[in-house]
Amino acid sequence: MIRLHYAPGYASFAVHALLRELGLPFELVWVDREHGAHKSPEYLKLNPNGLIPVFEDGDLVLYETAAICLHLVDTHPQAGLAPAVGSTERAHFYKWLMWLTNTVQVRVIDLNYPHRLVDEGNTDGAAQVKRHAQGKLVACLQQLDDQLASHGRPWLLGAQYSVVDIYAWLMCRWTRNLADRPARSFPHLGPYLQRVLQRPALQRTIAAEGLVAPLV
Repeated sequence: MIRLHYAPGYASFAVHALLRELGLPFELVWVDREHGAHKSPEYLKLNPNGLIPVFEDGDLVLYETAAICLHLVDTHPQAGLAPAVGSTERAHFYKWLMWLTNTVQVRVIDLNYPHRLVDEGNTDGAAQVKRHAQGKLVACLQQLDDQLASHGRPWLLGAQYSVVDIYAWLMCRWTRNLADRPARSFPHLGPYLQRVLQRPALQRTIAAEGLVAPLV
């Protein structure tokens, strides 16, 4: 049985939604961050970085959200949630997935946790980090909007819904409280986020995690 160690609304959401899209049986294991469960000796044995999620499937233990998603689409190719391995479309799939996790997600983390990048008590430095992160994040959102505009099709890669759409939706959700141009305010991103939101698997994931409005 697959076990997903998760926290509501965190990066684990992408894996959770993907598991529901695939229709796989799995067990959710809540990681209580409020009480430091992600830093407990037991959890650190699974992920020495103390981050969420962790994916277990028998003897297989994985962390890093994008890696878990890649493993799942590779082991369930019949679901069609990623283009065929070796195709040009697959190359672009890799590009967008890596960009979302290595660039967009980093911008969001810097925006929400600027104090991690400065000395303790350096409030001016933290404010500067936050300001720069927000500007870079808005540029990322513009890039997503431009991609959707470039082909005029419903999903980020074009006609095929994929795990990239789940990941992009989550990254955009994390901008919902931006004072300056949240994702929903972009002309192509706004309707796109609503299309992703209508996926039954995503709706079930939102309900299971107890997420409340505004969702994006």
